[in-house]
Amino acid sequence: MTGATPSLFDLPDAGDAGPGTPDLPAGAVHVPGWLTQGQQQDLLDRVATWARGPVAPARPRTASGEMSSRMLCLGRHWVPTAPRGHRYFDRAVDGNGAPVLPVPPELVTLARRAVFAATGDGRAAGHYSPDIAVVNIYGPDAHMGMHRDDDEASEAPVVSLSLGAACRFRFGNATDRSRPYTDLTLAPGDLFVFGGPARWNYHGVQKILGPATRVNITVRESGLS
Repeated sequence: MTGATPSLFDLPDAGDAGPGTPDLPAGAVHVPGWLTQGQQQDLLDRVATWARGPVAPARPRTASGEMSSRMLCLGRHWVPTAPRGHRYFDRAVDGNGAPVLPVPPELVTLARRAVFAATGDGRAAGHYSPDIAVVNIYGPDAHMGMHRDDDEASEAPVVSLSLGAACRFRFGNATDRSRPYTDLTLAPGDLFVFGGPARWNYHGVQKILGPATRVNITVRESGLS
């Protein structure tokens, strides 16, 4: 990064905001404004660097068609059309075949801080060892249908960081895509963590709020060898 801007991971005030949205199911925590403006810009700069390759963001093709958001994976590359249980690869097998970038250790540190901010559990935060980061890039008309992050074997929490445009986010139940669910706005800088009894709940992005691009980074443990 340039200038005298503090490092994303050195700023002491991240995590000062308390959990919000009290009607979420147990295991899901929304912390509004967790990232400062400087931290958000630092992450956006990093995303721009990651996007230069060796694997560029692309729209994954699922069984129902091409997704409206672009995706970039670190650590392991996700291929939704591969057999269930075998959807993560060390290279972009559905693209240029290049190996994906690793998850930066600084992002692991930030994710551990996020788990602690959401749960207050220092032991769980210290043992959190994410090996995948998925970056979703949404244009103004993009969305993401209700789905579960169930291609991982680990039950460790998923950490979600919101950048750019706000969105209308829906967090549902673990059974199906219907009610009960909670609709909330995820603004830039917001943290959302779901684990424990909510780890396998359905969730999706209903609408991008405004003309800008939304960038979402989700960090997770694969639990895969």
